[in-house]
Amino acid sequence: MELQSASFSLDVIASSPKLRQNNCRRVSRTEDSSPYPIPGLAADILHMRVKEGSKIRNLLRFATARIQEEGKDSNDTSLRQVVFTGSDRGVTKTITCVEILKRKVGGLHQVSKLYYKTVNEVWESSQCGAPAGITMQRTVPAICILLSKDPLDPQEPGYQPPQTARVPTEDAERCRALLRPGHSPSSRHTAKRLCLDG
Repeated sequence: MELQSASFSLDVIASSPKLRQNNCRRVSRTEDSSPYPIPGLAADILHMRVKEGSKIRNLLRFATARIQEEGKDSNDTSLRQVVFTGSDRGVTKTITCVEILKRKVGGLHQVSKLYYKTVNEVWESSQCGAPAGITMQRTVPAICILLSKDPLDPQEPGYQPPQTARVPTEDAERCRALLRPGHSPSSRHTAKRLCLDG
């Protein structure tokens, strides 16, 4: 099978769903192997590559076991850092995994970096007489998030300190009291607006 390389303007083929509508199917997809945008990462760091079809529970079960005492490396020490990466439609799932893991484990420092990566896709048409294959090169958004038990540089752009346990304040108690059953629906909407604004 001979592949023809075609260059299309963004107006003609904006994204892969249009190719699917034209009876095309994706044969292969390759991403550029660019280095992590976070400097100074160890070579043996746990890398969780999140994709659109990844199951969150499977990713979290593995990462949680490795970062807590259960997962020991070859030196019989627990893992100190984990990197989550995702691109295109996997970005939101990557963020979800990180936020859940931060709540489960606690005390994790975070550095997040957004960047773009190049994806090459080969599409094949199921219609007779169509070109043998179409190669498309797309630039997609990607995210790389480092979680660490050890303190990270707070001056690094994208740094977030560990979350602290929140103590209920008077404002939070007032908002909860307004949202308790027994209030009229209109006052409940007003209470929600007041709580969100405050």
